[in-house]
Amino acid sequence: MKTAQIAVLSIALGAGGIAAWLARGTDDTAKMPAQPVAQLQTVEVLVAKNEIGLGQSVKSDDLQWQTWPSAAASGSFIKRGDRPDANKQITGMIARAPFIAGEPIREPKLVRADGSGFMAAILPTGMRAISTEISAETGAGGFILPNDRVDVILTRREKSADKGGPDIINSEIILPNVRVLAIDQAPKEKEGQNALVGRTVTLELKPEQAETLARARQAGTLSLALRSIADLNMAENNAEEEAAPKKGASINVVRYGVQSSTTTQK
Repeated sequence: MKTAQIAVLSIALGAGGIAAWLARGTDDTAKMPAQPVAQLQTVEVLVAKNEIGLGQSVKSDDLQWQTWPSAAASGSFIKRGDRPDANKQITGMIARAPFIAGEPIREPKLVRADGSGFMAAILPTGMRAISTEISAETGAGGFILPNDRVDVILTRREKSADKGGPDIINSEIILPNVRVLAIDQAPKEKEGQNALVGRTVTLELKPEQAETLARARQAGTLSLALRSIADLNMAENNAEEEAAPKKGASINVVRYGVQSSTTTQK
């Protein structure tokens, strides 16, 4: 056998051996067991199956159990392992705040009426509900809706200190940043409706604020100024500061169609 033939045969045998070894390694890799996948720990949480509006009585069809990651389940959520009959216990309670579909049910947003009316059930402890007349002109054209925040403005006409002089019109914010509970007898915005024109508005007030409003109704005309939604969580002390007149503040007074400015003194 010639040397060239021997060399070619050796190369062929070597290549075949390498191919066989690679094939065997591939088979061994394929036969290796798959690494176990870490299982996500979950719990069943009670959620709203449908939207639940402000003041709506919760029905059994409005609730369902839903799988929720354990790490994301807050302590305020209702877990099936802790309270398997919670859906029956929640049924019949009244929503003090709206729920969207899929939102976990939290009891601080619910209240049991225990025979009381809706308004008494949703009022926080120590607060009062008081109504006053409004119109489209004094109620921001109907764009104030339940659960909005408003400033209550008192406008009154006062006699001029000068004998025979024109009357002076004064306006002031008497109740800043208060919550609207209802317009007429509608405690929530109707579906697809972005304006609600009514003749009475019900406000959520402290007892001393309710007294202020009752006196103001006899003193002049009341108007509501709609506030930004960003004011929802404004600190109460800031709201009181807004109501207090500031030294050197300017007030516009209109006499016979002519506007002038006066400065208040503390």
